[in-house]
Amino acid sequence: MSASTTVTGTSDAQPPETLGARRNGIGLDAARLLAALVGGAAVSWIALYAISTVDWPAYNSSNVLRALTTVGQVGAIAVLLVAVLLYRRRPDGNRLVVDALSAIGMAGLVTVTLGMPLAATKLYLFGLSVDQQFRVEYLTRLTSSPRLADMTYEGLPPFYPAGWFWFGGRFADLSGIPGWEAYKPWAIISLAATAALATVLWNRMIGGDRGVAVSVAVTLAVLAYASPEPYAAVLILLGVALLPTIVHALRGPKDIAVDDLDLRSTRWIAVLASGVFLGLCATFYTLYAGVFALTAALVALWLVVNGWIAAANKSVPTATVRQIRRRMALVYGVRLAVMAVAAAAVALITWAPYLLARVQNRPASGGTAEHYLPESGAQLPLPMLQLSAFAVLTLIGFIWVAWRFRERTIALAFAAAVVAIYLVCLVSMARTATGSTLLAFRLEPVLTAVLAAAGVLGVAQLASWLVGRLGDIRFLIGAVATVAAIGTAQHVPGMLAGDIILAYSDTDGSGQRADKRPAGAQAYYPKVREAIAEQTGKPATDLVVLTADFDFLSIYPYWGFQGLTSHYANPLAEFDKRAAAIEEWSAAENPAELLAKLDASPWRTPDVFLFRYSPDGYTLKLARDVYPNDPNVKRYTITFKKSAFDGPQFTVTEIGPFVLVVRK
Repeated sequence: MSASTTVTGTSDAQPPETLGARRNGIGLDAARLLAALVGGAAVSWIALYAISTVDWPAYNSSNVLRALTTVGQVGAIAVLLVAVLLYRRRPDGNRLVVDALSAIGMAGLVTVTLGMPLAATKLYLFGLSVDQQFRVEYLTRLTSSPRLADMTYEGLPPFYPAGWFWFGGRFADLSGIPGWEAYKPWAIISLAATAALATVLWNRMIGGDRGVAVSVAVTLAVLAYASPEPYAAVLILLGVALLPTIVHALRGPKDIAVDDLDLRSTRWIAVLASGVFLGLCATFYTLYAGVFALTAALVALWLVVNGWIAAANKSVPTATVRQIRRRMALVYGVRLAVMAVAAAAVALITWAPYLLARVQNRPASGGTAEHYLPESGAQLPLPMLQLSAFAVLTLIGFIWVAWRFRERTIALAFAAAVVAIYLVCLVSMARTATGSTLLAFRLEPVLTAVLAAAGVLGVAQLASWLVGRLGDIRFLIGAVATVAAIGTAQHVPGMLAGDIILAYSDTDGSGQRADKRPAGAQAYYPKVREAIAEQTGKPATDLVVLTADFDFLSIYPYWGFQGLTSHYANPLAEFDKRAAAIEEWSAAENPAELLAKLDASPWRTPDVFLFRYSPDGYTLKLARDVYPNDPNVKRYTITFKKSAFDGPQFTVTEIGPFVLVVRK
């Protein structure tokens, strides 16, 4: 038995003190990671509370918030710089302090970068416009009850991954604030906590100096390109940090010779951790789960191919080479399979109800989640060729990955992720020929974050070379890096300016605009809600509403008869058939005819109709999928005749521009 096999052999062959030390090490690492997660959340919560105590001017009418954001970013980066200096002074003696300062600084950087520009509004980036409508609606739904449910349709298991929204609903419920209002603090707190956790992970892997630098680059890239989708952004922050763990889980100890490879050398903790992360991705964002799973598969394939080549180069009989290759394929295959089983077990927490419904052949149609192809989805993402600071960093990262992936575990992990992203993009573009896509344009933030992390490691290697050639210029390198971090950080709010402005210009759930300008028709929503409660005597969660004003469902947890668009609709809801039914209802001339049509419906029909008033009748604007066109949605108006509700079976109330009809 070789020395390497002795070191990494079966557990019963290891000295008890070695096992105990390993368990203690794992326990200590887990405690530090948990402390980073909780501490990051606490720092963000306290900072957001402090910000909310001041009556700030609107971001789009004053530069005060922009100035204070810069001050806060400089302060957060200063805390991170102190952590780096402490680590450089005593790498082993300051681990706890370095981790604490790193987590605090990173959580503060996230919070001030997003929280300060949004300080004077209760809405998050993108307000209640377009896609953010259904996201806020989902959080509102899961605030009203912890039971997994579709965001819109009553009685259906969720199709859209519920993980991030479920936790957000519990946060809103415990905080005692409505879901629409909790969306902003939950988004920022979850991002801050995850960034703090990822920073400590990086510190553990590559040291407190490079770990902090990589974390700053990844975090700023995520804030700039992914923060409007916070449930996706948290996966990027954590996923980039866990890519090396996936490689380590599949490969095992790096010094194991090919002829000594067996399952006894497997780091099962790493395998299970990787599997749990992949499952978590599936409960948060399905596309990212697929990309990270493909990354793991590519790593396993690379290890097998590399191992087969190494076995062929050994001076042993052909039969022995075949035996080594079979064992190698078995070991890597089992590790990948266990990872997949762990991922599936976690994913089923949210996916099981929907999959069970499909297995039972429940009617499903009209879902078009993958029918979207913007211009960015028709070409490969190349962030390294753009004109920005991120472009320079990602170009360095691309070069470093291509140069070092055969030698460095982290470079191999990043290389596999880059290849996986480009493969998905190519398959997505090829799939357009079949009438669908994989929505691969959503992967550019992942690619940017991965290459930004690699870019920092490339810069660090270049800096080491320069120090060897020019002498001790570490202070100069640190000063340049700090200025670059501050410059990039203060540029992020400008990159998000359009989304920030929407948060101020949209009317919120209290009927006000944060920029103090006249509110839209949504200002009448509180009166509409009061009228519904008075006329039905039922809570919102007991009523189904047919409306085209979908932000009404974002603010209040009514069930909707029809969703925003077919692209976000649950296939079990039969979006297309419901749309046809609504059009058929609109043809009714009198209450008796309308009631007959309603009673013939296979779904629970609306208890409440919320229309817009027009001289010709009561109108609804609905949506139709027109993919492959871009935009992929066509709005059209249907009009109900006033006479259809002119009877004792309905109560009709005009409230501002709205017509509220309640079925008795």
